[in-house]
Amino acid sequence: IMTQQLSGSPFLKPFFLKTPVRVVSPLRQRRHTLPASEFRNLTPQDAISVFEIEREAFVSVSGECPLTLDEVLNFLGQCPELSLGWFEEGQLVAFIIGSGWDKERLSQEAMTQHVPDTPTVHIHVLSVHRHCRQQGKGSILLWRYLQYLRCMPGLRRALLICEDFLVPFYLKAGFKEKGPSAISVSNMHFQEMEYLLRGQAYARRNSGC
Repeated sequence: IMTQQLSGSPFLKPFFLKTPVRVVSPLRQRRHTLPASEFRNLTPQDAISVFEIEREAFVSVSGECPLTLDEVLNFLGQCPELSLGWFEEGQLVAFIIGSGWDKERLSQEAMTQHVPDTPTVHIHVLSVHRHCRQQGKGSILLWRYLQYLRCMPGLRRALLICEDFLVPFYLKAGFKEKGPSAISVSNMHFQEMEYLLRGQAYARRNSGC
């Protein structure tokens, strides 16, 4: 997985604003009828927004997108349940796209294939909109996604690949290193990371499953 470096607590905390109540105009009220913050699976209708965020995040840094627009459409059509988007007032601000995989380690084929009914999720990409970075949103979304995967019957682990500088980010999220990946993209080399979804009874018990 290729992602921009992110930081912040992975936990959503309630907060209360100690400000006076203001009279809100009808126009402003209508603007806020959409949910302030919503997490949901992505659909092919979200593909353009997904790809725009992804392209801006990665092309300027590495010259490569983890997924092409066709691949985004393919995965959101085949396995939308393995994706998660974070929307604020109806606008996509961050997302994760995953697919099914059936082997112990990720291979080049895993970059473009979805294998249904398997115990392993391959996380392809995590990306955050440029206006929402450095706010901890990547950590929060990853935590929510892993909690979500724990609730899905039959899933046992998640795999991803990342560049060396992102290894600490994923270690902090609970992933373990599996060693250098066999996958290379445009002479870029990666580490493979694994997150075990089962055997964490306390986390499951407190995740709302």
